[in-house]
Amino acid sequence: MEPTPIDRLDAIVAELQAKKDEWATLPIPQRLDLLRRCLEHAMAAAEGLVRASCKHKGIAFDAPVSAEEWLAGPVVIVRNLRLLHESLSQIRDHGRPQLRPGSSRRRADGQLVVEVFPQGFLDKLLFAKLRAEIWMQPGETEASMLESMAWVYRDLASQKGKVALVLGAGNVSSIGPMDVLYKLFVENQVCVLKMNPVNEYTGPHVEASLKPLVDAGYLQVVYGGADVGAHLVHHAGVDEIHITGSDAVHDIIVWGPPGEQAENKANNAPKLTKPITSELGCVTPVIVLPGNWSEKELQYHAENVATMVANNASHNCNAAKTILTWKGWAQRESFLARIQEILSSVPPRVTYYPGSDKKYDGFLEAHPEAKALASRGEGKVPWTAIFGVDAQNADDVVFTREAWCGVIAEAALEAKDEDEYASAVVDFANDKLWGTLSCVLVADPATQRRLGAGFDDLVARLRYGTVGVNAWGALSYAFAITTWGAFPGHSLDDIRSGIGVVHNTLMFKNPQKTVIWAPFTIAPKPPFFVTHRNGHQVAKKMLQFEYSPSFWKFPGIAISALGG
Repeated sequence: MEPTPIDRLDAIVAELQAKKDEWATLPIPQRLDLLRRCLEHAMAAAEGLVRASCKHKGIAFDAPVSAEEWLAGPVVIVRNLRLLHESLSQIRDHGRPQLRPGSSRRRADGQLVVEVFPQGFLDKLLFAKLRAEIWMQPGETEASMLESMAWVYRDLASQKGKVALVLGAGNVSSIGPMDVLYKLFVENQVCVLKMNPVNEYTGPHVEASLKPLVDAGYLQVVYGGADVGAHLVHHAGVDEIHITGSDAVHDIIVWGPPGEQAENKANNAPKLTKPITSELGCVTPVIVLPGNWSEKELQYHAENVATMVANNASHNCNAAKTILTWKGWAQRESFLARIQEILSSVPPRVTYYPGSDKKYDGFLEAHPEAKALASRGEGKVPWTAIFGVDAQNADDVVFTREAWCGVIAEAALEAKDEDEYASAVVDFANDKLWGTLSCVLVADPATQRRLGAGFDDLVARLRYGTVGVNAWGALSYAFAITTWGAFPGHSLDDIRSGIGVVHNTLMFKNPQKTVIWAPFTIAPKPPFFVTHRNGHQVAKKMLQFEYSPSFWKFPGIAISALGG
């Protein structure tokens, strides 16, 4: 794609400035019409988006591996649009998005928790007993939560507009458009979306998907490198910024070039003074609580972890990076061996993200004992296991640096028994691993029953924006009704995984984190599993379901899923 010329960037910002107040006060019926039409356009653009993504990532469009591009692309975009349409319809009719009766609970410490998924019978039918909760920030009451939901719609006619710059991610096709939808419909800001050069090929498909918003003048899509981004970041007509990317790029934007950052931070002299929110990655832990698992259960969770590593060539901010286990767990070696066996059967992927091969080399230099599970090919790095890392070495690269390639590490913690380990491993994840975006907590039913309320306390103690209990945290991203972002508390001078959330279609103002609760195993196998033999066919049927949910679409999905 040709970079958008500077004079055109200036014109685009001026056009958005001229439209921002119109958007800010646009009545709900017109917004609903835009969302409905975007749904139609997103469906029409879906196959083109997936084909382009598969081509540029070096995977086959007509193979099961393409399921990840359907599921992390048009399926979640369409779901997000539909859920926003539902929320705005409820705001029109009731003043706020509606919660199911009895969906709220309070923990013993008073923290308010709201179950937001499943929303109804079809969710329960399709998603196999999965549940999702949004935990509110401490001090939030049910009254204050309800009062602040959908806050910009409380007095829409008097709202003042803003222009937001969204700096798109280069790894997943849905991130940019979904960030835009959050800024537009939840925060009420018109947007310029700057495509990331890594996946700028998705830009025309994003524009096609959201064409009604583009045609109405509420969204503009631009292209180019760091110079285009810098021009927009510091443009007087841009009021706020949201970035999905790395903490390094964030700090360049906020604090200046690397050589200036320490002094600028010390003097509290940021180069950027306008508001900026961010989602910046994580050394994602898979925390395994020991148990006596069956062969089937060991295999299921080995496939689950392998999927978290291999999906999208491991170029995911929620990719599993460090497995944490108890050294005394009798099944530890068997579990780790199964993960390696599964990854050995998965063909290495093109490392399409610039710099990933050098990051891989850095991990090998730090850990020459690393076990490559295949040969290194042209433009590809093998899935690589670094198991048995010394948990006492807090500065180890596997704890402090996001790999962004097909490396998976493991560290075993010493503890006198399972209960001491359970407490210690939560502290380790919180205090030793870089980032707070998402984590996975694996625990069998017997362990959860034995711990009782103590298990809920373990979940509460985890300082992550998403906690997936027996589930990949990516589900929180995909559900859209849940929040996606870092755990609250980071600052601009210590940004880690970022500030703020996106998605959140129920429009909670003060969420703390999302918790996904999954059964210990799910059958049939989830279509996103890297071992699924028919995932792409399931994904295409799920797209039709998300566009227009119906009981009559369920049998077709189930039949395809059983082929996995």
